[in-house]
Amino acid sequence: MAEIPYTRGLHRLTDHCHAWLVPDGTWGWSNAGLVVGDGESLLVDTLFDLALTREMLAGLAGVTRESPIRYLVNTHANGDHWFGNELVADAEIIASAQTADEMSSNGPDLITGLLAQQGPAGDFARHIFEPFRFDDITPTPATRTFEDELRLDVGGKEVRVIKLGPAHTEGDSVVFVPEDRVLYAGDLLFIGGTPISWAGPISGWVAACDRMLALDPVAVVPGHGPVIPAARIHEVRDYLVFVEDEATRRYEAGMSPEDAMRDIALGRFDALDEKGRIAQNVLAVYYELDPGLERVDTLEVIRRIADLEGYRA
Repeated sequence: MAEIPYTRGLHRLTDHCHAWLVPDGTWGWSNAGLVVGDGESLLVDTLFDLALTREMLAGLAGVTRESPIRYLVNTHANGDHWFGNELVADAEIIASAQTADEMSSNGPDLITGLLAQQGPAGDFARHIFEPFRFDDITPTPATRTFEDELRLDVGGKEVRVIKLGPAHTEGDSVVFVPEDRVLYAGDLLFIGGTPISWAGPISGWVAACDRMLALDPVAVVPGHGPVIPAARIHEVRDYLVFVEDEATRRYEAGMSPEDAMRDIALGRFDALDEKGRIAQNVLAVYYELDPGLERVDTLEVIRRIADLEGYRA
């Protein structure tokens, strides 16, 4: 398959599969996908706010006019992959059972709560989320759930929705079109940016990478970043294995998570965007090694990320 340019808007991958890309792939700038069958289509994810989602739906209209969106799959419960759902409310909205559960506590109020905070964490949240608007969103969660895998017929096109979490979140799912060998990976893949394991375990995310590789796709649409060949899944897998190994050694040496996140030299991964996310990734390793460890709330994680990245308001 020819290389797909990483530019904003609609990109045709095959006769039936498309990607909607939103550079630069950092906080909140996420991708979506469209699978088109005979007379109907399936949308993979909506975007972080209504303006972004309206822009996408308008950009897809040349395709969806003849094949309206019948299904919407939300790959996970982070807002940049479902806050635009209300604009596709006539579709059947599908998510894993775990993602549907998480949506109730991952709505716009979570973001607006962070934005209202004072201090370094609030300053950083306002910095990364400033381009988006959350006050006009009506949360529109999944209307259909599944447990492990759901197979759909989208206008004669077979589509597999496969749950591979917990990893990035509790209910991460991917969408695979076997005939076209196109994989929509959601946030199980960050390309050019640092993965962040809100749920963990990291070992589960490594296993998810192995399962994606086993599907043998020819084109992979990540949640953030450019369309890639399957071989580049190893970039994410390598980072995860690196963090798991480095954090485990420091845990076994008696180091605290906060000391560990400062002590790890990122080496070749230092060039990734959002490298401060190692703060949460170290915690994910520690939580797996010590399930009784007190959990750090999201506000404190954001503060640690901002500190590691040297952000100053």
